[in-house]
Amino acid sequence: MTQPIPIRRVALALAAAGVPVLPLRHGKLPFGNCRACKNSACGDRPNMKNPGPCRCPAPCHAWAAATTDPHVITSPAWAPVWREAVAVAYHPGGAGLTVVDLDDTAAVAWARETLPATRTVPTTRGEHWIYLGVMPSSNAVRPGVDIKSAMQYVRWLGPGTGRMADLPAAVRALAVKEDTTPAPREVASSLPTRAPWGRSVATGCRHTERYVRTGLERGLALVRARTESGGGSQAFGVARFLAAQHTGCPGPCGLAVIGEEIVTAAVSVGVPETYARRAVANGLEAAVERAA
Repeated sequence: MTQPIPIRRVALALAAAGVPVLPLRHGKLPFGNCRACKNSACGDRPNMKNPGPCRCPAPCHAWAAATTDPHVITSPAWAPVWREAVAVAYHPGGAGLTVVDLDDTAAVAWARETLPATRTVPTTRGEHWIYLGVMPSSNAVRPGVDIKSAMQYVRWLGPGTGRMADLPAAVRALAVKEDTTPAPREVASSLPTRAPWGRSVATGCRHTERYVRTGLERGLALVRARTESGGGSQAFGVARFLAAQHTGCPGPCGLAVIGEEIVTAAVSVGVPETYARRAVANGLEAAVERAA
């Protein structure tokens, strides 16, 4: 029977590849802070949210303790921790990576329909999708989906399979926090009038004007229905879907005008215009990336 590779040896191999590592105890948790660092008495490590003077040699402060230094990993301060550790974790942001943590089969199915293919790693209940690039981490961006990159750690479950793709706009858009408070109605009525989509801006579109207008009106209705929250996310989805219908056209298809109408609909239900424009732009870009 093949013996498992010692956890510390796995950590050293990852560190040699430039991946910052840290030990995990039972429960997939990092080891607690030492007495000197308990309750942030040390001021925390310099690379945490609140920079401080901590220079503790122990693996304190979770992700902030992750390191690629083999001298630290094999140091006397870390030695007793490795004897108790049950797994290795890594800091994806420190390695230039973003992990989309898919926690169940429904989330995996959603990713396969929505996100560009990339390297995947099986987990106990779902999969990790790993992209090249760093972004803010955010939990519960949708049911069963967490984004782990900067200031987060991920359990190492193996190298996975598949070629690693660049971090797409569709993933970045998931972590954008939108204002879920409906805007006062006078804000909606003050929006400038936008020119509607027409053949004059779509000289290279292969669809009929009726087909495009019908699809657009249905999409705008979905956005306008989000009167309490989620208007920005809905605008992203509508923009991505509508743009995907035109990937086979010689162009131009007037997608900028379509985007403006979606932005207007999102702002009318309380989405800040800056966020609405970013969500729509990311949706249009995501459709192009997926087609490519």
